[in-house]
Amino acid sequence: MTSDEQKAAVVGAGTIGLAWAALFASYGIEVTVTDPREDLDKAVDEALPMLAAGLPGSDAARLRARIRTTPDLASAVAGARIVQENGPEKLEFKQRLFADIARHAPADALLATSSSGIVASRIAAELPDEVAARLLVAHPFNPPHIVPLVEIVPGERTAEDVVEAAVAFYRALGKAPVRLHKEVPGFAANRLQSAVLQEAIHLVLDGVVDAGELDTVMKASLGGRYAAVGPFESFHLGGGPGGIRHMMRHLGPGLAEGWQRLGHPELDDAAVATVVGQTEAAYGTGPGAYRERALLRDRKQLALDAALRDIDHG
Repeated sequence: MTSDEQKAAVVGAGTIGLAWAALFASYGIEVTVTDPREDLDKAVDEALPMLAAGLPGSDAARLRARIRTTPDLASAVAGARIVQENGPEKLEFKQRLFADIARHAPADALLATSSSGIVASRIAAELPDEVAARLLVAHPFNPPHIVPLVEIVPGERTAEDVVEAAVAFYRALGKAPVRLHKEVPGFAANRLQSAVLQEAIHLVLDGVVDAGELDTVMKASLGGRYAAVGPFESFHLGGGPGGIRHMMRHLGPGLAEGWQRLGHPELDDAAVATVVGQTEAAYGTGPGAYRERALLRDRKQLALDAALRDIDHG
């Protein structure tokens, strides 16, 4: 199916939903965004210039021409080949929402949730088999229109051909879909992020570094390294010709001991105030600071991705 034959419904016009809408539209897909918010059109119009800046070759006007809006869910999903849901992270809400979506969407539409932690089997628990077969998690990493990863996590009743179709769809959008072989709350990327953030907060609260310095440590070491090679390849290369076997033999016991020393910070009021205060001091607050920092983040991410693609395919 060519892009100009595709139609997508984006359910939920928050940060993630609007980024999906912009990405879909940039690939020539006709998109309908639905959300009960009264300022839906304004939200789309205000978001598109910034989103377009992260989509080379796109501009806000061109994207907007492919995006329509409606508060009516039934109208939005009618005729959609894919429905990308981005509602609140509440199980009961998503269960009701997908029941409504299934009543109005085509019987062969791919039903994807951007959920960051709720597995598809729980969302589809009360749905008929024919609907559950088309429902899966397609979890992006923020911002979805720029960061390549999409975690594809099928439920217990998701059909294999639906999984394959989802992988092909997101890959055609320039994404890097990774199929998870087991449902686990939080999936893979967010669990990794949570582990890093836990220790980062511990180091800040313990006075080892402040929030800005912690970010410098990450960017000047692991961040760059893990953009080039993942944790396992990095560990394998760190062992020299002996690889990961050498590393496990000589460092394995020490690693296990070190895990016992990792922090488990309590996020009480004082801890939150410390982390928030230091982060805001380092990066500013308010819409202006957000826009400036987000655009800088996006430019860096795009430059990094382009450089890695050139090396990988050069």
